[in-house]
Amino acid sequence: QEHYGGLNGLTITWIGDGNNVLHSIMMSAAKLGMHLRVATPKGFEPDLRITKITEQYSKEYGTKLLLTTDPLEAADGANVLVTDTWISMGQEEEKKERLKAFQGYQITMQTAKSAASNWTFLHCLPRKPEEVDDEVFYSPQSLVFQEAENRKWTI
Repeated sequence: QEHYGGLNGLTITWIGDGNNVLHSIMMSAAKLGMHLRVATPKGFEPDLRITKITEQYSKEYGTKLLLTTDPLEAADGANVLVTDTWISMGQEEEKKERLKAFQGYQITMQTAKSAASNWTFLHCLPRKPEEVDDEVFYSPQSLVFQEAENRKWTI
């Protein structure tokens, strides 16, 4: 909102794990007038109950929702590209399996080519290189440090 001047009409794309951060975005995006495009590997989709509620919100608020396994399809036309850790606390023993499942999901400049010309990147940190490459993470489009500073004010 700070960067774009508002959220209504923006498209936010999540590429990664169907985790709690995605669930929060799913529960709020439509209410804020944002279209949501989600790419997760098969078997790592968001919770079905959250998905059903999100579908209802999307209809109610007139936004679009896409769930796919294709990161480039999800990134198509996105204003905001978002990811988070693929290996959360308590999942360390699944690291090898998860890294294999998430091959091709790293956000790169190639991913961003599908996005809108005014795309930005968000990650709630800490970031691992397999989730987003350095070129995107340290690019002028990356708002991760501004995002981190803004989180400090809520703490």
